[in-house]
Amino acid sequence: MDEFESNIIDNMDAAAGLARDGLCDRCLGRMFGKVGTGTTNDARGRKIREILSERGISAPAADPCPLCENVFDLLDRFAAAAAEMVNDVESDNFLVGTKVEPEIAAKEKDFIERYGPKDSESIKAELNREIGKAAIHKINRPVEFKNPQVVACVDTRFADVSLDIAPIFIAGRYNKFSREIPQTIWPCRVCHGKGCPRCGGEGKMYKTSVQEIIGDIALEMSGGGEHFFHGMGREDIDACMLGDGRPFVLEISKPRKRSIDLDELEKRANASGLSAYNSLRFVNREAVQLYKGSDPDKTYKARVRAQGKVNKEGLNEVALSFKNVQIDQRTPQRVEHRRADLVRNRMIRWVKAEVVGDDVFDLTLSTESGTYVKEFVSGDEGRTNPNFSDALGIRCVVETLDVLSIDYQEPMRD
Repeated sequence: MDEFESNIIDNMDAAAGLARDGLCDRCLGRMFGKVGTGTTNDARGRKIREILSERGISAPAADPCPLCENVFDLLDRFAAAAAEMVNDVESDNFLVGTKVEPEIAAKEKDFIERYGPKDSESIKAELNREIGKAAIHKINRPVEFKNPQVVACVDTRFADVSLDIAPIFIAGRYNKFSREIPQTIWPCRVCHGKGCPRCGGEGKMYKTSVQEIIGDIALEMSGGGEHFFHGMGREDIDACMLGDGRPFVLEISKPRKRSIDLDELEKRANASGLSAYNSLRFVNREAVQLYKGSDPDKTYKARVRAQGKVNKEGLNEVALSFKNVQIDQRTPQRVEHRRADLVRNRMIRWVKAEVVGDDVFDLTLSTESGTYVKEFVSGDEGRTNPNFSDALGIRCVVETLDVLSIDYQEPMRD
């Protein structure tokens, strides 16, 4: 006597009751589907009826089945519908899911509660598996359970199929050469994206952005739904991002094509002249949190105008005094409408100065992530202490600001 037969004998009342209620072989076998291996629920059901027959219990299956309503007769139809949808998109793997009719799910729950089988498998699980087995020969891609690139969800009521397509993630670095575009899409403050006279019906404060320049092209190439931009921090709109660029991850939702040519994407995106992109590569979802959670130091160059003549020796002395100096920065006035009013401690690593004119000089400085450089220079009416203006004894204002580098090393890749 094998494990399965022994289990049925131990649960004879439940097996007999379910069989007498007319469950089909699949549904009867599924009520004990977690017992034994190397067989199917259909075969389990037939075996149960043999065991019952040997004990004088005759319980033929009803037609239609009072539980599944013969839904398994439509497996080939479901598989064909799933395959048609999956084959229309590009992926390395797939998975089948199902939406079971609520009445069937309720009846299954009632049978289990009434007879109490302890090793049952859900009808949803069996449908997922059996449709997947039937579809794999029509799709010719492996099944992936943990991280499928595309999931075909079959609504068994109507044989309708909807696709859940995993996003693609493209990492790289960007330069921003324009002082008139933001990093990401900036919804109109008046209409909040709906479109109004203020934004010319565009729903945006600015015509384009670093995100849109590359994201719109990536959408076209992938046939995706939307793009989302995850930058490792951001610079002010009027600041340029130079050097090797700022790390970012571009997310494309619902891509119908996954293996887009990143060299072509880079070439087309770089044609705008407003921004440039380099080192594009595909990454996993985890890269988004890695980038968003990183706080690397940054190096800036600021063109500064002073309200008075600047002494070169005094300027250099003040610059050298800001080496590994901690400053306290209360949320700047220019961003207090959208940031919490807090005092943040930040570190100035080093500062170098170069005189440009009587009242103009350049500062190159390295700071801890999150430092408000403009406010460090001006003092922001006492909200940043210590600050460069107070140390120099002359009020100073940043006229232009460039980010020269982001001190971040990419993780080693295979």
